[in-house]
Amino acid sequence: MYLGCISPHGPERISVFPIRPTSRMRSLRCLLAASGRGAPSTRTFARALRILARPEPVSLHKLSEPDCGIVELRLERPEVKNAINWETMRMLLGAVEKLEADETVKVVLVTSSVPGAFCAGADLKERKLMSSSGVREYANSLRSTFSAFEALPISTIAVIEGAALGGGLELALSCDLRICGEDATLGLPETGLAIIPGAGGTQRLPRIVGRSRAKEIIFTGRRCNASEAVMMGLANYCVPAGEAYEKALELAHEITQKGPLGIRMAKKAIDQGMQAADMPSALAVEGECYEQLLNTEDRLEGLAAFAERRKPVYSGK
Repeated sequence: MYLGCISPHGPERISVFPIRPTSRMRSLRCLLAASGRGAPSTRTFARALRILARPEPVSLHKLSEPDCGIVELRLERPEVKNAINWETMRMLLGAVEKLEADETVKVVLVTSSVPGAFCAGADLKERKLMSSSGVREYANSLRSTFSAFEALPISTIAVIEGAALGGGLELALSCDLRICGEDATLGLPETGLAIIPGAGGTQRLPRIVGRSRAKEIIFTGRRCNASEAVMMGLANYCVPAGEAYEKALELAHEITQKGPLGIRMAKKAIDQGMQAADMPSALAVEGECYEQLLNTEDRLEGLAAFAERRKPVYSGK
């Protein structure tokens, strides 16, 4: 069985995560049974439906026309402001695997359904119960999950309204672009807990804002607002509160109009080129990526559309 839902953001989204018989399902059966013989009361049935409809911590939703090619990866743990526990992490990795296998996806929007929170970071209540080896395993797994997300060949955009702290900011750092509502708060507070950002923060942040600025943010653990984030290059845009999703969707539409193979190769050239030891090596990466596009149908379509003064129709081939 699969869950479909209507999003407040607009067109229909179709969840690709199956609903399996869980404790939630068992609770539903218990509630219905508790209503006594015969059909359950309207109130009991409505309550049972609310329990069944309670969202999973992570869900994927394909957008329909006119937003084809765009998928929303939604965080939904309202009781803890989307804090990442083991279950959430496993579902994030599962979402990455599904996105990687779906050739129709061109852009992913990482969003939150929780007002005032993008992601509060690691679930510290769960972590408090872990042994040292358990914490090590959790950190290693979260680091590899975010790396797998960063390695997706498609464009990814973090839609940040409210707090993006610790692992929440590290998730956003693994995205290609970050769009903030003006009420957004970003920070890596881990040194205040006598640890360091352990899911890529010490490596991705300096590559985005520079070494000195990253050290200041991490050493002090201070939080910055959306305007500061844009000024230092941490975020691409700061928009009025509540409008980050629409801005991200606008950018996603622009991206989906471009040649999908070109976008993939551009991302690969930038990311791998930034890891190269020197400029000649980086330019070699660019040359290899360009070479892979020379014999594609999309490249010929782009040239034909330009000559014929029409909009190109790309097939991703």
